[in-house]
Amino acid sequence: MGKVSGVFLLVGLCLGAILAMLLVPSSRPGPSAVAVAASDAEAMTVEAGPVESSRPSSSAAPSSPAPSKSADPGKPPATVDAQTLAELVPDGQVSIAVYDRVAKKTTVSLKSERSYTSASLVKILIALESLQAGTPSATVQRMLSVSDDGIASSLWTAHGGPAIVTRWAGRIGLSGTRPPEDPGRWGDTRITAADIAKIYRYLLDQVSAGTRATIMRALSGATENGSDGIRQYFGIPDAVGDLPWSIKQGWACCRGSRILHSSGVVGKDDRYIVVVLTSQPSSTTYPGAGRRVTEVVKALLPALGAP
Repeated sequence: MGKVSGVFLLVGLCLGAILAMLLVPSSRPGPSAVAVAASDAEAMTVEAGPVESSRPSSSAAPSSPAPSKSADPGKPPATVDAQTLAELVPDGQVSIAVYDRVAKKTTVSLKSERSYTSASLVKILIALESLQAGTPSATVQRMLSVSDDGIASSLWTAHGGPAIVTRWAGRIGLSGTRPPEDPGRWGDTRITAADIAKIYRYLLDQVSAGTRATIMRALSGATENGSDGIRQYFGIPDAVGDLPWSIKQGWACCRGSRILHSSGVVGKDDRYIVVVLTSQPSSTTYPGAGRRVTEVVKALLPALGAP
């Protein structure tokens, strides 16, 4: 029995060795073993090989692509028919400029070089001059948010009157902006839609952070009624719905026409600069003229990425 046991033991050992040899390949490391003698960086590259080969090829669409950093999350702007816009102000004049700050281009322009009296839009230039001269922010903000004519007149006189317009027109490059013929009538400053759009671009992109914050806080906090009781939510505020806005409105009457202007920025991160200038028959009421301006801005909504 001892010899037989020895034989069985010998056979068992041989079978164990054979089985061990057969099992070794299944336990070998993969491609990284090829790089054992190479540097650490080379080993990592080799190890990445099987992972890369298991991903979809570049021609296959990924299941959940990461959004492009430059992509606009909103609806892409659409074109707007200029003739339709003009017909929304019958018996009057309308000029429009829309500037897309992401695309860095004017997307809507209708007679944007036509000249109008500024009414209260010139208060933005008065604000720039006054803040530079050290006027308290609260004073400037009130002038803008409630469109206070008394404050505007005081600051206009204190800081040079017509020279304010001349200085800032030269600094910003406003080709169609002129001081009023009567030095005391700041509301008769001559402007164009193209120039007002340039003023907003300058305000948003070039002035100091403190000046920009003061003015934009006032424009985003514009009250529904101006200091003279005129409702100033016509145009942009009434038209754009839930889109964020900051505005400076203008109105004047009645030496031959009723002036209503709506200007400001609309959308996330102040993307769109919107300027609508109108001169309407003096027989039109402020509410009626305001509704026309609102309809013009509503017609611009496709250009603002809105439905």
